[in-house]
Amino acid sequence: MALQQGDKAPDFELPASGHAGVKLSSFRGRKVVLYFYPKDDTSGCTKEAIAFNALRGRFAAADTEIVGMSADSVASHDKFRAKYDLGFALASDETKAVLQAYGVWVEKSMYGRKYMGIERSTFLIDREGVIARVWPKVKIPGHAEEVLAAAEAL
Repeated sequence: MALQQGDKAPDFELPASGHAGVKLSSFRGRKVVLYFYPKDDTSGCTKEAIAFNALRGRFAAADTEIVGMSADSVASHDKFRAKYDLGFALASDETKAVLQAYGVWVEKSMYGRKYMGIERSTFLIDREGVIARVWPKVKIPGHAEEVLAAAEAL
């Protein structure tokens, strides 16, 4: 069952870019944008990361942290982060346990072939660790701005 607005966000502790770990509960008292994306350094994922990064200062002014997450390795995240000068953590969930807990590890289909993958999704988590808003099946254009507006209003 997919997580919804009002649900407690599942806590996690994962390795992340920069060889530091990311623990959701360590952000308690601040808002968190947790966005899930399929793969480092692919066209759509790069556009999404750059859009969030461009608004990093405004998210910070809204007392909101940004965390990206995929199943890619920390080494892959480090390269991706350095290549595009991303100023936020990219968490690595190679076991897919957190992806499953958030309901974003789903069966997908391309050209009639079915496979498991990450459904591009974003969660806005409030200061108490409760999901304030969910964006499933994200379309990238304008998404980061929409998430920022929701964070500023929270």
